[in-house]
Amino acid sequence: MKKAIITGITGQDGSYLAEFLLDKGYEVHGIIRRSSSQNTQRIDHLSTGKFAEEEKFVLHFGDLSDSNNLNKLIYHIEPDEIYNLGAQSHVKISFDVPEFTSDVNAIGTLRLLESIKEVNPNIRFYQASSSELFGKVKETPQSENTPFNPRSPYAVAKLYAYWITVNYRDAYELFATNGILFNHESPRRGKTFVTRKITTGISNIIKGRQDKIILGNIDAKRDWGFAGDYVEAMWLMLQQDSPDDYVVATGETHTVREFCELAFEHVGIDLVWDGEGENEKGFDSATGKELISISSQFFRPTEVDLLLGDATKTQQKLNWKPKVSFKELIHMMVDSDLNNYNNLYRKEY
Repeated sequence: MKKAIITGITGQDGSYLAEFLLDKGYEVHGIIRRSSSQNTQRIDHLSTGKFAEEEKFVLHFGDLSDSNNLNKLIYHIEPDEIYNLGAQSHVKISFDVPEFTSDVNAIGTLRLLESIKEVNPNIRFYQASSSELFGKVKETPQSENTPFNPRSPYAVAKLYAYWITVNYRDAYELFATNGILFNHESPRRGKTFVTRKITTGISNIIKGRQDKIILGNIDAKRDWGFAGDYVEAMWLMLQQDSPDDYVVATGETHTVREFCELAFEHVGIDLVWDGEGENEKGFDSATGKELISISSQFFRPTEVDLLLGDATKTQQKLNWKPKVSFKELIHMMVDSDLNNYNNLYRKEY
């Protein structure tokens, strides 16, 4: 039985990856931060289910800012694989807490790599990299060979993590790989992220709990996929004969505006727009009710306008491609927020 450690196991990707590995027969160990109120909703079904009873799913207190603790955990657990998904993951918030973001996202990765080097260099390591590395893009679409041009403290920290992973791979012959994942969403996405903000907003509007949704740059273009598809690519990277870096993406780009239109369309509302810039608003074409407004508080200090991934290498070498389409993803998220308001983390999602 293989053993895996997942940092960031309480997050969207961590919960899907834990389920995926458990289904593969792994013993999964998750690292969670100690706090007075634990954010474990996404993995509670694993913590109280058969996998916990069989001791195949175990949680440990730890933190990417504590190298001594990481050393002890890796030494005692003796994992075959480590998936570093832990991060301060909100790009806009990284402008408010740049030092914390850098310590966790950048130096946290270094701490893990140092632990692997010292405890057991045979451990296979996955680093959750990000399409935000490309920032103000140098070319479209973006592949593994596209120059990086980060535009946020989050992206700069992830850039350090990317290169320190490559450096430790080259310097110490570690099996260390970067997954450069483009945007991936699900019903488990945090409510502060724009996609989930839209789908929860629609649910609240339908149920009379909210009047409208306030957004930022609705013309930003992103390559959106389903998180449940992307964790398979993470696992496949660590099953190869040699380590490498891979872009994971759908190869399609859509605007936030399109996401809004399809999400409202799914609940029978035809969204129409009026105005320009910060004065633009979205209305229900049938009733004239204002449903979307724009606020400058949700714009980033430096914006990333377009991200579009070229996952040719991943498709060819890993035999991976996304299964859930853009429209299916939106429908899944809207349906979840409408039908499972108090039960958002069922395994089928």
